Amino acid sequence: MAARDMDRRTLLRHAGAAGAAGALSALFGNVPAMGQPATTPFDLHFAVTHKHRPFDLVAPRFVQYDSAIAPPPATSGTLVSTGVRPRAPFGSVLVEVQRAEGVVVAGLAGGATSVLGTLDATAGRATIEVTTGGATTVVKSAEVRVTGAFRFAVVVNENAVTVLVDTTGTGTGWQPVLTERDGVRALVDLRVPAVLGGLDYVYGGRGGDVRLGRVRAGYFGQAGVRDPHVVQHADGRPFIRDGKLYLTMTNAGLGFFQQAHWAVWTIDLADPSELEQVAVLFFERDGVVVGDHAGQIVYDDRTGRFILLMSSWGDFAFRGVHIRHTTTTANVLRGVHVLRTERLPLPTAVSSWDPALTRVDDRWHLAFVESEAQQPAFVFHPALAVAAPGADYTRTRLVGADTAVDQTEGTILQRVGREWYLFASDGDARNYPVYDLAMRKLGTLDAPYGTNIPHPMLLPVGREWWLITFDGTQYAEPVLGYGGHGDLIVMRSPL
Repeated sequence: MAARDMDRRTLLRHAGAAGAAGALSALFGNVPAMGQPATTPFDLHFAVTHKHRPFDLVAPRFVQYDSAIAPPPATSGTLVSTGVRPRAPFGSVLVEVQRAEGVVVAGLAGGATSVLGTLDATAGRATIEVTTGGATTVVKSAEVRVTGAFRFAVVVNENAVTVLVDTTGTGTGWQPVLTERDGVRALVDLRVPAVLGGLDYVYGGRGGDVRLGRVRAGYFGQAGVRDPHVVQHADGRPFIRDGKLYLTMTNAGLGFFQQAHWAVWTIDLADPSELEQVAVLFFERDGVVVGDHAGQIVYDDRTGRFILLMSSWGDFAFRGVHIRHTTTTANVLRGVHVLRTERLPLPTAVSSWDPALTRVDDRWHLAFVESEAQQPAFVFHPALAVAAPGADYTRTRLVGADTAVDQTEGTILQRVGREWYLFASDGDARNYPVYDLAMRKLGTLDAPYGTNIPHPMLLPVGREWWLITFDGTQYAEPVLGYGGHGDLIVMRSPL
């Protein structure tokens, strides 16, 4: 079965064969108690209130070049270098094409190396071509029919290159016409800093009469979002500034897991449809820069450091997954960051992902997903580890795991009323199991369960509880295959 024909559950089964206290209280009621003392998870009854699909080929806050600010020279027969480049191989060039009696070109180039997408409207052909050492190879091509003015985009996600066209003239009708990863990677590895560091965003025309309008370039945004996890203080309080909740999400790329990356977003607590991406996070390890994702950011007030934990999906090749981590005093909630990470020591000898970290009663508690088998099928379940009083989160012992389930992920630690709980998502049972901190299953949440394996990110908001999650709605799956999924979903429950 091809990956593009699978949903998340089927894929994983078979693929292996700080604000003021007063402000916080106003938003979240009695913050230290995390809601009414008598409340339990089973008093909550959720209904979907918002559903939204973030989609941006260039993240709005992360435009690096705009020809409307610096008008370009003539483009016919010219390849224009913008003089700017991404710090990680996740970038896009968007071109308004006014006339294309020739070949439109965009991508990354520098010296004797280039990775470009082209579109010849007259011949009706788009290509992806790679030049190394002066030799140019067309790694993929496709028939494309466009007339009149249109928009053209070339997106790089890791080593995958995608050509898109928008014939609506609005910039809202982007459709991919071809994509290629393996053929690009066979010739060049854009994850290597020394390679990417020599390549600028470029655009232009070849032959004939190519006339371009506005051109923008910058960091790739997202085809959807998934894996929401609230940025929190070490004691579990959500990180809020100016009425906006900070959370991390996996930004779906134009294809499989390696094409995704991690970002920090804000959501307006007065209007959950108001989303804004405020930071982009990439990670350097093993000599390359990747888009590891599906993790959590914790701000430790005692040390003034941010703790970042993430899953190693950035180079996933069906040979296992593990949790990585780093700490920093840099403000990772704003801007672009490339951070070095290390493998997190865990009390397990098997694969792991979806970390959730909170300090409860002076002891770090770390929930995660444990996957003891990948062949002939993926098997994964929730687990919980705990550190000794006063010890660091890197020194934990296993409390327990629910080995009775084998398609359960999305671990979340949250206090409801007086007690702390571990929440997860069971793709087989299609529900959200609830555990205590001894890993005893207590029941399930009363909440709609959509497609994919949606993570139950719970938090109290005033006199309500919210559950922020996602679904498996794909983007352009016939061209891109599995991985471009994620409508953001917000559910609410009154107390």
